[in-house]
Parts: sequence; structure tokens; C-alpha cells
Amino acid sequence: MKNEFCLEVSNVRKIFQDGTIALDGVSFSIRHGEFTVVAGSNGSGKSVLMSLIANLEEPTSGSIASSSRAGLIFQDADAQILGETPEEDVSFGVKNCGLKKEALSEQVIKALEQTGLLDKKNSYARSMSGGEKRRLAVAGILAMNRSFIIFDEPFANLDWPGVKQVCAILKKLKLEKKTVIVLTHELEKVLALADRFIVLDKGKIQFNGTPQEGLEKNLEQWSIRNPLVQYKSMDDLIWL
Repeated sequence: MKNEFCLEVSNVRKIFQDGTIALDGVSFSIRHGEFTVVAGSNGSGKSVLMSLIANLEEPTSGSIASSSRAGLIFQDADAQILGETPEEDVSFGVKNCGLKKEALSEQVIKALEQTGLLDKKNSYARSMSGGEKRRLAVAGILAMNRSFIIFDEPFANLDWPGVKQVCAILKKLKLEKKTVIVLTHELEKVLALADRFIVLDKGKIQFNGTPQEGLEKNLEQWSIRNPLVQYKSMDDLIWL
């Protein structure tokens, strides 16, 4: 893999046992520190693609090469909570990194501070808001020193404050030069942060370029609503 690329996906196909073709000849590359939005309607293959990149499943054919292990933020934030408190939850992953007790504690506190959850470190994790739970998942990934993070529909089931919290953490990750992939159909909330915009439809990549170029396409043909129908410019496409 070339040093400038964090991820290279080459001609990937995924066919399930019932014959369903989830991904068909998908190829793209993402550079280190690049913020990528992958848009697609339900059933487009977004979640399958995430599972393959994260090595949760194997492609039927093709190859996926990554220079960094990806950290995942699932659509169901509750499914990622393992500890009673945020401090305990973030500690779970870090314990596998071989850190001694004092260093481990410092790493956990740092990650909670980075995600704005330090004041809630002893709260009951499952009682937190949806936005806070997604930030907690990010804290767990940051504590393990992951520099490549994938978000699957990060705005699902969130209220307005929760959406703002998630947008704020996404903006922070971009400023910190993390490699980020956001899989979503809600472009109006995050596209302004993107360096790259990919459209996935029926298992195939239909567009791969800049957000500005993508918004000039007829996105409705791929069952995606063009956010500029409602918003005036690219700068409006982040909810903060």
C-alpha cells in the first residue's frame, strides 16, 4: 500500500448465501487524515461495506487493505456500551493494549476529556443521551489510539442536541487529522466537513469526488435528497 493511503478497496464483491449481491465491484482509496462521507439509501450496501473494512466479514472477492485498524461507531450506540460508567466503559478496550494501571487511567481520562465527557465519568452510562453515548464510543476508540474511525448512520434516532453533539465531535476529529468515514443519507448534517463524497447505490459506487462536484449531480436518481434543495450553500451543511 502506498504510504499516503489509509485505505484501499479494490474491486470488492459481497454475495450472500441467498444470492443477494450486496456489493458489486466497489473500488476507492482514502488518504490519511481524509474525511469521507459515503451516502446511500437503505439497502445500498453502506453497512456491509463498513463490516468488510472493519474485518467483521470477508468479501466474496476483491481486496481491502488498510494501514490502520478501524474503530467503529455503530448505529445502535447502546450495543457498544460494556461498562456501568463511562470511565469503566472506556477502560475495557484500553486494558487489551497492555498499559499498566496508572498509564491506563491517564489514557481513559484523556479520552473522556477529548470527547467532553469527563464530568460524567462516574455517571450511569446507559442513562446518557444518544449523543453522549456516541461520544462515549468515540472516547473508547481514541483511548486505544485509533486514528481511523467509521461512523454508521451517526445521526439515527438523535434529537437536536444529540445531533449537535455528534457534529461537534466529528468536526474535532477532522481538526485532529483523524481519518474519518461517515456512512449516512443525512447529508445536510455533515457534508460541509467532507473532503471526499462517495455515493453508493444498489451495491455499486455511482459517484466518487468532491462534495461540490457531487451536489451538481442528480442525487435523486440514487434515492438521495440533494440538501441544497433546502440549504443555500455548502457552508450550511453541518449542524452546529
